[in-house]
Amino acid sequence: SLRERGAADQADQALMDTWTALRGLHVTTRAAAVLTGMHRSTALRRAAPAPAGPARAPAAPVNKLSAAECARVVEVLNSARFVDAAPIQVWATLLDEDTYLCSVSTMYRLLNENKQVKERRRLARHRKAVCPELVATAPRQVYSWDITKLRGPAKGLYYDAYVMIDIYSRYIVGVHVHARECGVLAKEMMEQIFGTYGIPHVVHADRGTSMTSNTVAGLLCDLGVTRSHSRPKVSNDNPYSESWFKTLKYAPTFPDRFESIHHARDFMDEFVDWYNHEHRHSGIGLHTPADVFYGLAAEKDTQRRIVLAEARARHRHRFSQDRAPKIIDLPETAAINPPKPAEPEDQTTAA
Repeated sequence: SLRERGAADQADQALMDTWTALRGLHVTTRAAAVLTGMHRSTALRRAAPAPAGPARAPAAPVNKLSAAECARVVEVLNSARFVDAAPIQVWATLLDEDTYLCSVSTMYRLLNENKQVKERRRLARHRKAVCPELVATAPRQVYSWDITKLRGPAKGLYYDAYVMIDIYSRYIVGVHVHARECGVLAKEMMEQIFGTYGIPHVVHADRGTSMTSNTVAGLLCDLGVTRSHSRPKVSNDNPYSESWFKTLKYAPTFPDRFESIHHARDFMDEFVDWYNHEHRHSGIGLHTPADVFYGLAAEKDTQRRIVLAEARARHRHRFSQDRAPKIIDLPETAAINPPKPAEPEDQTTAA
């Protein structure tokens, strides 16, 4: 109640008066706090003189964008060209066109201020896997493949999309759409891919019937390719294929149903062409899979860093670092369940 609150305020003031009187007698702040029962920091804060004059407003950051610049960024993000693209994709695309508007975090902040940022998908979380352990340091070393279902024109009718991906570059080396799933069709796809791009060191897949069929196993054995399979009931032992299927099926242009198998094949060909040659992938330094697969990423990386250096020279106060963002660094390796570093031996045990 108000009466109780007033009594408490009076008691606090009495303690503060006592603390002030003790300080006037040259008693230390610590001893005065013990004698009055007040916390030392509370007493010091209350005893501090109030600042003279009106409170100063915080200074505006020196790297703050102007209102016109903020409006320009939002206008570009909401343009017909970029309205369905993530800010990081927009940033990389503009950077390749020698244009720098602001950082990726600033794009997200401006979208958030306009209530245009929200995750609409349910994200699965799985436990960490430890094996199989596959590492690729260049394209054409490790391929991952899987089969996904595409809904046909009628309920219960599906088409099977066979997809193989190079895990280092994320380049889709082959896509075949068939009316059924079998090992013979998988073998035909592999023969075509290996004849076009060369024979990889390892081919990884889950444990579906086509992946473990004798037809596929015999082909890989004859070619000297190492077979690798996911562990039973562990879905993210094949992360590159599963991630690509999510990218495919959450694309704005992905249809609810395909009118025919020819419609499905045409769509997959068009989507894969876009993914390989236009999509900037965050796992490979925001380069396109084709640039990494064919060895063109190094030249583009140099040009990007020149553009960023020029922007930093013009607006030095807007950059907190003297180096390019790490997001454009091309990783040295790509791995499925990367091996854990070996723990150092205990010297006592070793002795």
